[in-house]
Amino acid sequence: MKELIETIFLGNSVENWLFAIAFTAGAIILAKIMFTIFSKTFKSAAARTASRLDDILIDMLEEPIIFAILIIGMWWGYDYLTFSEGVETWIHRIFRVLIAINITWLVARIVDALLKEYLIPYAEKADSNVDHVMPIIRKGIKSIIWILGIVLALNNAGYDVGALLAGIGIGGIALAMAAKDFVANIFGGITVFTDKPFAPGDRIKIDGFDGFVTEIGIRSTRIKTLDGRVVTVPNNKFTDSFVENVTAEPSRKMRLTLGLTYDTTHDQIREAQDLIKSFVLNHPSMEDTHYVWFEGFGDFSLNISLIYYIKQGEDLFQVPNDLHLLILEKFNAAGLEFAFPTQTVYHQSLTAPQGK
Repeated sequence: MKELIETIFLGNSVENWLFAIAFTAGAIILAKIMFTIFSKTFKSAAARTASRLDDILIDMLEEPIIFAILIIGMWWGYDYLTFSEGVETWIHRIFRVLIAINITWLVARIVDALLKEYLIPYAEKADSNVDHVMPIIRKGIKSIIWILGIVLALNNAGYDVGALLAGIGIGGIALAMAAKDFVANIFGGITVFTDKPFAPGDRIKIDGFDGFVTEIGIRSTRIKTLDGRVVTVPNNKFTDSFVENVTAEPSRKMRLTLGLTYDTTHDQIREAQDLIKSFVLNHPSMEDTHYVWFEGFGDFSLNISLIYYIKQGEDLFQVPNDLHLLILEKFNAAGLEFAFPTQTVYHQSLTAPQGK
């Protein structure tokens, strides 16, 4: 039996191999015990508290701690074994990488859980449109944590992280140049979600397009024009172009010019102005603010101008239609004639002198 225990296998005695296996097996058993404790004891105790923070921490700590127990058990078992210098170096690097990855995994799980439990509900409560961009923020934060963790793991393994980062930087510059439009659209989408220059359903004008916003994506925004066509606008356009939000205007300014014939008297001009003012003041879809004035003498008409404002949310086509029909009806009833292009030609007859 003693000879069997002292037998050398792969550079180590069977006794040392048994110790290594025992520590590894013990770590597996301890990990299962800890899993049971977390599942039945810690989670049950946390569920009885009013706070959600302890539930989140216990749930997120469970698997990384179990993995850490396995790593420690295998490391202690490995201490009983001896290998060549090259193998030793690689095994130590593997353990360092596993430790760094486990810590990164733990941090990423906790941060993501806290974001999901606290930050995202708060942001969605403050702004209903932020739910489009929060998944991107979550993935971005997790990616940053994992990138830092991988860099730390490589540094622990003895690699020249500075040279690696320099290479990644050069490659990143090349990739950024190739994907600059895509990145610009992504940041443009984030700008739209944060600055909120418009919302779905708003009517906007941009780069000659006039229509209603039907969908806001992270890369592009869809607009249904007044002609019924759907236009897809890259989000970077909203960062370097003027966007007019028609829906956000408090009221729509309208202007109308009426031309009356030149035989219209002074009193009739006054009557026409009074009629127009009464139309505006009595129309429920118009603001009380308005301007009516005798603009001047046109080529073939006496011009009266009107500026009025349609209230927000009112029909921008039906309201002017009602006003025009009312003006036509009342002006005809009052004998106020609208002018049309006319031209008066004066003809002078010349009599030739008679010869002597």
